[in-house]
Amino acid sequence: MQKDPQHLPPLERLAVFDAAARHLSFTKAAAERFLTQSAISRQIAALEEDLGAPLFRRRHRALDLTDDGRRLAVAVAAALVNWREVVGTIRGPAARPRREVLTLTTTPGLASLWLIPRLADFTAAHPAIDVRIDATHDVRALASEGFDIAIRYGKRGVLVGTPLFDEVVQPVCAPALLKRGAAPLKVPADLRGHTLLQTGSATGQGMPAEWPSWLTSVGAGDVEPASLLTFSNYDTAVAAAVSGQGVLLGRRPIIDRLLRQRALVAPFKGEWASARSYSLVVAAASARKPAVQALSAWLMEQAAEAS
Repeated sequence: MQKDPQHLPPLERLAVFDAAARHLSFTKAAAERFLTQSAISRQIAALEEDLGAPLFRRRHRALDLTDDGRRLAVAVAAALVNWREVVGTIRGPAARPRREVLTLTTTPGLASLWLIPRLADFTAAHPAIDVRIDATHDVRALASEGFDIAIRYGKRGVLVGTPLFDEVVQPVCAPALLKRGAAPLKVPADLRGHTLLQTGSATGQGMPAEWPSWLTSVGAGDVEPASLLTFSNYDTAVAAAVSGQGVLLGRRPIIDRLLRQRALVAPFKGEWASARSYSLVVAAASARKPAVQALSAWLMEQAAEAS
């Protein structure tokens, strides 16, 4: 008998898949789920058989999500968040610890590409802390605007706060772009046959400082691209790169997760130091709050792993 296409797999298999997709590691997923690595592997294999599609690419000492795996990971993560919220409202007040609320402000690119994919680990470890994120290019005044923490982005040496990590840049694109025969992409000079993706004002003229500086540094300062696409936010430019719209000057480490998943690849070897970095700023009035201390320490740990 043919299986109903909308028949859902067992919840336990989806929860195991969620852990494996977040960690990109069966070993770490096993530790989180209090199972053996072989049990995780069997659950994932059973889920893939149930769905009739591979969810992971097994590489030597590494895992990558397939396109189907990425789609399922987003849907399962959102569903688990909703279920946890509903369960929390049903349970009585005595079953819930006293909640702490903190506010964090940072750029849209860092929020969507680096912070949010990691935040589930923090909330799982600190279920009594509610994190409210303000994703904006505006530099908030922490004390007067009621923010506890900021992750700032700016010129290295000028930026205030505790350093998190420096930025390096590297051209990146979707894997499919490398397979199109009409326009090669093997050396920087080949960029003249491609669309370059950039951030900046939609009414600005020409390329922003990033691309000309990088092209000059690799001896290709006279290269004119086939066309330009301009976006107001870096995360939307990244989305365009993932969908194969062109080549982006990738800012690492905030795009490293996409590189590990091979949603993006680097057509040229090497990476180049940027003049910018990220730092952590804590409002003086919030520094002694346990929730703020917990999130600050976790952010420093995550930054150390990313560096």
